[in-house]
Amino acid sequence: MSYQRQHTSKQRALIALIFAAVAFSLAGCAHQAPSAPLYERLGGQASINAVVENLLYRIADDPDVVVFFANTNIDLFAESLASQLCDVSGGPCRYEGPPMDRAHQHMGLTDVHFNRVVEHLDAAMQEEGITLGARNELLGRLAPMYSDIMRLQ
Repeated sequence: MSYQRQHTSKQRALIALIFAAVAFSLAGCAHQAPSAPLYERLGGQASINAVVENLLYRIADDPDVVVFFANTNIDLFAESLASQLCDVSGGPCRYEGPPMDRAHQHMGLTDVHFNRVVEHLDAAMQEEGITLGARNELLGRLAPMYSDIMRLQ
């Protein structure tokens, strides 16, 4: 019974996050040309690469999260994540890495870890000068991956 309540609570939190991202996205997009693709509003590949690099420094400085990357080829991870962000944002890249459920299986991630990485990603995008609307739209596009990332935990 408690598992079911916990699962429902996670679902509610995710739905709230998605609604908040959509609301902020709509508010933040008021100053953006509606026809500009997200990839362009993010600043293209150079900006995505800068965000990924910034994110990796933030993760490296976070003792609660960096442990999950101890056996990771960081260069390969950075390239794969940049490709995924490019793909998700409608850019010319095609993500060819592993599915999220397989990439994160049995890692022991909790919502705290997941949310911390999302916070680091948002902070990295802010520091790289990405607008609120573009940040929230990207986070909204990434949000459906939550269920795959956390499925086997």
